[in-house]
Amino acid sequence: MEYQPIENYGIIGDMNTVALVGLNGSIDYMCYPDFDSPSIFAALLDKKKGGYFRIVPQLHEVKHKQIYLPDTNVLITRFLSEDGVAEITDFMPVEGLFEENCLVRRVTSIRGNNTFHMHCAPRFNYARSPHKVIHQVNSILFMGEGEENLGLKLLSSVPLEIREQDGYAHFTLQPGENADFILCRVSNMPNVKDVSEVVEKSLFDTIHYWRRWMSNCKYKGRWQESVNRSALLLKLMTSKKHGSIVAAATFGLPEEVGGDKNWDYRYTWIRDAAFSLYALIRLGFTKEAGEFINWIEKQCPDIGKPGELGLMYSIRGNKHLIEEELDHLEGYKESRPVRIGNGAYDQLQLDIYGELMDSIYLYNKYGEPISYDFWFQLSGQIDWLCENWNQPDEGIWEVREGRQRFLYSRLMVWVAIDRMVRMARNRSFPMPSHWKKVRDEISRSIFTDFWNEDLQAFVQYKGADRVDASTLLMPLTRFIGPRDPKWLSTLEAIERDLVADSLVYRYISPDESKEQMFTEGTFSLCSFWYVECLSRAGYLEKARYYLEKMLAYANHLGLYAEQLGVQGEHLGNFPQAFTHLGLISAAYNLNLNLDNSRNKDVSG
Repeated sequence: MEYQPIENYGIIGDMNTVALVGLNGSIDYMCYPDFDSPSIFAALLDKKKGGYFRIVPQLHEVKHKQIYLPDTNVLITRFLSEDGVAEITDFMPVEGLFEENCLVRRVTSIRGNNTFHMHCAPRFNYARSPHKVIHQVNSILFMGEGEENLGLKLLSSVPLEIREQDGYAHFTLQPGENADFILCRVSNMPNVKDVSEVVEKSLFDTIHYWRRWMSNCKYKGRWQESVNRSALLLKLMTSKKHGSIVAAATFGLPEEVGGDKNWDYRYTWIRDAAFSLYALIRLGFTKEAGEFINWIEKQCPDIGKPGELGLMYSIRGNKHLIEEELDHLEGYKESRPVRIGNGAYDQLQLDIYGELMDSIYLYNKYGEPISYDFWFQLSGQIDWLCENWNQPDEGIWEVREGRQRFLYSRLMVWVAIDRMVRMARNRSFPMPSHWKKVRDEISRSIFTDFWNEDLQAFVQYKGADRVDASTLLMPLTRFIGPRDPKWLSTLEAIERDLVADSLVYRYISPDESKEQMFTEGTFSLCSFWYVECLSRAGYLEKARYYLEKMLAYANHLGLYAEQLGVQGEHLGNFPQAFTHLGLISAAYNLNLNLDNSRNKDVSG
């Protein structure tokens, strides 16, 4: 068994957790019952020990194809051969009989009499804990013996058997026949008399749910399929229980195959979640935005503690995400160590205040007015920022190489104060007079301390001689005009040093050359930021050309990991919300500009 490339997977979920389904019909990743729970399937991170749920037809010279039913998160995997055609329909119900945390797999023979092998091999607690297996009528119980004491039930419409500690089935279907499997927590499994009947109803309930949700999308412009898929992905990353938004579905996937930058992204980064909120508000999904604002106000423990806002939290609001290495797992293509938890949780990254205040500002404007009590809590954070904005921090990229006075951090502190000033004016909230004074002081500092006359560009940090792709946010946050001469020359410097065709690198490290940098992955979010900067600057043909090239780097389902490698392979955790929100924002702005009558004759 070889490792499937990251980009060979689709994702299904129920806003509690997700599962990754390979083109080969194997579910190789699933944490259960929540996004940040221990894994039950993790063959993506160790093909022998991790666990999987595989269904394979007995066909020769098979071609594989995966599609989503349009405007849903219901995934179909097809197996095409001269011997026959079969498919698996995978989904996780989001309402109806199965209230939560059920995985449903329907196997169908489309052409020919097809024989299938099913192998369900859960491995509990990140493959660290043993389990017991109990055979029942039409079902198998997997009872974990670890701290979680998790019990799973596999229900089937075909006979099941136990081999060692796994569940098996061997069955043949004639054209048009189905076999159904339901994997659910024992405590959540309803009383099911007819498995196929229940699966049939649940399938159509799930299809209708997703299509009803997508009908609220206000975007009707170009590249709508890509925008819709990104919106559906962001919805999957949103916790139904808590309203928080996770940064990515996975942990431990490497930024470089064989490397050690293998982080756990199953948490709520204030930055990523705030940007996701911005994208959802643009598309008209203010309900999700309101749920996240409510999470910030009610469940984030530090929102009322000036200066203590954390970089990231668990979906429940826990701040202490102790980092741990899973030494028993070999890692994706032997990329070690596999990490859970995230030691960056206690870093100082001042920019998170800006992203958060910007999203709250937008929700207050386009969703519902925030409460006075919430305003009072936010005001305390701004007062702290006014006193501490000039200290060094770790920066947006979490380089773990020491603190600097990063431009991006100053920029987003300016955004935080500016948005609070705007809200105070619009809502007649009380505002200390020194807020505007500090905001203007930061603005002057950026234009003087971070401008490099030799490079004719704004640089990464105070005194630096190189640019950083995060600077692309300067016009996107309305700090500087998108056609300001200083910005256009900065954009030229970024193009010269960090852009390779439509792909954008984050920065050049102090200890590496440009040639060394080009052996690493490009950051897909930055590529979409670049497109939006081109669009706002009026280079519409160039922006469209690069956007459509970037869309072609998506996997077969329109999904993106964090980065793209030198051969276009997907790297880092997958799928990543950051990338998809960047896609939405770039497509939205470019479509708007292309439709603007003043830009009809503009070319790049």
